[in-house]
Amino acid sequence: MSSPDGHVGAERSLGQLVATATGEMSALVHDEIALAKAQLRQDVKRGAIGGGAFAAAGTVLIFSLPMLSFALAYGIRTWSGWNLAVCFLLSFAANVLVAGALALIGVVFAKKAKKGKGPQKVAASAKETAAVLGNVKPHPRAVSPAATVDVRVGETGATVARSSS
Repeated sequence: MSSPDGHVGAERSLGQLVATATGEMSALVHDEIALAKAQLRQDVKRGAIGGGAFAAAGTVLIFSLPMLSFALAYGIRTWSGWNLAVCFLLSFAANVLVAGALALIGVVFAKKAKKGKGPQKVAASAKETAAVLGNVKPHPRAVSPAATVDVRVGETGATVARSSS
């Protein structure tokens, strides 16, 4: 057996082993919590980007429509000589396309944020760790003659009596 300070063959007491195991379990739990926080932060950031893109789409559509529509409609009329009403409809369609593109970007980021399974991944990892630790079996130890175990089988089942030495 090797000890944390590198000495091979050094025997550690049961208290030292329990203290080491407790410390390692505590560190593992803290690391799992830190991982959950990091993944949650990433999901929130994606959601904020998606929300910002939606807000930008709305802002572009509302505030740019009057100025952009007039400028575009008069520009189309000058360039093509078409009826002014048709030019205004084309101007509006161009603004709707820009807002649609921004809304699409918002949808993509919102879906990524919704699919983010940061806390679920961490919970699954913690359950897997607990399952592995639950299946751990201790190493066989040499039984001293002073520590004997008596097994008696009665009508209600097996009864185990252990000596305390």
